[in-house]
Amino acid sequence: MRSARLRRTRRASAVAVVSAMTLTALAACGTSSSSDSSGGGASQPTGSSDASAPLDPNTKVTITIDCMPPAAKAAELKEWKEDVAEFNKTYPNVTIEGRSTPGQCLEPPRFTAMLKAKSQPDVFYTYFTDLPQVLSENGAADISAYVNDKTVPALKDIDPNVLGSLKQDGKLYGLPTSNYTMGLLINRKLFKDAGLDPDAPPRTWEEVRAAAKKIAGLGEGVSGFGEYSAANTGGWHFTAQLYSLGGDVVDASGKKAAFNSELGKQVVKNLHAMRWEDDSMGKTQLLKWGDLQKQIATDKLGMFLAAPDDIAYMVQQLGAKYENFGMGPIPGGKNTLAGGNNYMIKQGIAPDKIKAAVAWLNFKNLTVGKGQFDWARTKADKLPVGIPQPNFWLNGSKTTDDAARVEHATMPVANFKTFMDSPVPGKAEPPKAQELYKILDNVMSGVLTNKDADIDKLLATAETQVNQVLANQ
Repeated sequence: MRSARLRRTRRASAVAVVSAMTLTALAACGTSSSSDSSGGGASQPTGSSDASAPLDPNTKVTITIDCMPPAAKAAELKEWKEDVAEFNKTYPNVTIEGRSTPGQCLEPPRFTAMLKAKSQPDVFYTYFTDLPQVLSENGAADISAYVNDKTVPALKDIDPNVLGSLKQDGKLYGLPTSNYTMGLLINRKLFKDAGLDPDAPPRTWEEVRAAAKKIAGLGEGVSGFGEYSAANTGGWHFTAQLYSLGGDVVDASGKKAAFNSELGKQVVKNLHAMRWEDDSMGKTQLLKWGDLQKQIATDKLGMFLAAPDDIAYMVQQLGAKYENFGMGPIPGGKNTLAGGNNYMIKQGIAPDKIKAAVAWLNFKNLTVGKGQFDWARTKADKLPVGIPQPNFWLNGSKTTDDAARVEHATMPVANFKTFMDSPVPGKAEPPKAQELYKILDNVMSGVLTNKDADIDKLLATAETQVNQVLANQ
């Protein structure tokens, strides 16, 4: 998973097996080395004491960075090494030491332990929702003074909502790597087989229900619509559906549950009707992340809510074909769940290390046509090009980047036209998201596994439990 794909397993499970961390030095990728090989010593010398000034290329400094692609991701690792070498043409005295994990990049138990032990690298990977946890451990530096249009020239073209996810009390604590908003992922083949237009995915939940019945009517074990209800993913998708109708999981104060409402009941009642009255969701339930992807990739599922990067996963990992999928905006269209990932910089490191980190992140992740946005190289390395997100650009940067994506696309970008042409406002995940999702799993599993489920009781019980969690923030 490109950086965007790294978030999946985090969302899908609050508990993961902790992988061993390996440290790989990439000094050979640069044009020089540094005596500060540990990444923990003082930098020397600095070209300017002004935090707002870019890093002086003569500054000799080492920075450690996590989430370097593992050896198993050969193409991504190749690109990382190429980017380090290119970066060192401008900053020959900066040594990049990349840390890689053999499994997923960010695992909740390891991440929490790392923060508590203050053992995170100089530049460490997080999700947008991690900011409160990081700040509670005094883990990230305030980089507001270091980030400006000289150090990050495309700063004005980064979606302010994305940057806003990395701010607290007006202070900036990270720089984005990717973003996503959820939409309706469809199987174009099944849509056609059911007499539906794959270029016009359902735009309301009533239309979803009607389309799901037609697709399920194809028989042979095909389900029309799929939904999660386990491993925290049920609560995550309940949140997305509620947002789509204009509802909230918590109130504006962030201290009280708000989902036990008419809109919350509407979400659950609609799922109950599709599951038990229409029989359009299949009999197998208690599904989690990965299950629906397998179903839709094998033409057994018509549609489900997803982020665009799921498509790359299904092609790369499950052997599906890009042309079989399409996307539309989330039904309801009031709001959609938004998220993403980023890098933060360790609190307490030397100013020159912060400057070097900002310079690297700008080159690798925030420059149109370079680093992760070098779409010609991405295509040449047989990696996916053309997925609508990550795309946090505005203005001229968006125009240039969108054109390059289309020019070098490895997939039919027209299949995502309705998703791109009808953007839905993104809404951040609620506080204590994973804890709340675990509770809301019970609502989803209850209604999808029990025909006689008491919807009011399910929501009321979850409300009480969520209020307890929020009271203990």
